[in-house]
Amino acid sequence: MGELDNTVAVITGAARGQGRSHAVALAEQGADIIAVDICADIDAIPYPLGTKADLEETARLVEATGRRAAPVVADVRDLQQLAAAVRGGIDELGDIDIVVANAGVVAIGNDETDNEPVFTSIVDTNLKGVWHTLLATVPSMVRKGRGGSIVMVSSSQGLTGRGGDGSAAMFGYAASKHGVVGLMRSAANAYAPHKIRVNSVHPAGVATPMIINDFVVNRMLENPNPAVAQMLLPDVPLVEAQDVTEAVLWLVSPRARYVTGVSIPVDAGHIVM
Repeated sequence: MGELDNTVAVITGAARGQGRSHAVALAEQGADIIAVDICADIDAIPYPLGTKADLEETARLVEATGRRAAPVVADVRDLQQLAAAVRGGIDELGDIDIVVANAGVVAIGNDETDNEPVFTSIVDTNLKGVWHTLLATVPSMVRKGRGGSIVMVSSSQGLTGRGGDGSAAMFGYAASKHGVVGLMRSAANAYAPHKIRVNSVHPAGVATPMIINDFVVNRMLENPNPAVAQMLLPDVPLVEAQDVTEAVLWLVSPRARYVTGVSIPVDAGHIVM
């Protein structure tokens, strides 16, 4: 038996990276997974995003644990599209207990100061997309009537301004990830009467395709920003997706039943430097 038996979880950005790690780990603990991903690139974001094949692989890995998976394609920036996709998952798996709002983008290394499409794409995905996720999922949690847990995946850049370089990319990323904290705290208050807990996790750089791609690696080699990468603990260039997943697992589990409205760094000391 798992800690999450007989639950249904929605995970956005589930095609690969952190989202896939969260999906498989929650399934191993007994949750059925509605796995959401855009499965397409965003013009202003300078690296390839997850694909339909990636999302199908996540679903296969979930099903290999013995749990059910409902992979659905939706852009979190589009509320109607996201809500329709989530409804499809609910029709297949049932009402929702857990939400992991994980979808996010970055454009580290793009040093243009006035690139409005980059700024807008980042904020619309990382902040508005989390709000849309709440709108698309919380009514189902309330209807189910047994409470639940929402985890918003922010960033260490949601707790510090270190590494700011004046670029539209870094301004958009830091602003959006700080905004997630405000959204989380407000939602924790709003949904408490329904016994829905809301928290955020704040990773430093994670070893996923969001960071490990040709654009980011090449730009960081050309113009390194030590303040972005430097961490307090030695020999930790990047944290692993599983490290973030462990925090997510705890927050959605009964072990954290009285934990709500908190921000948990998983950053090897990045924000205390």
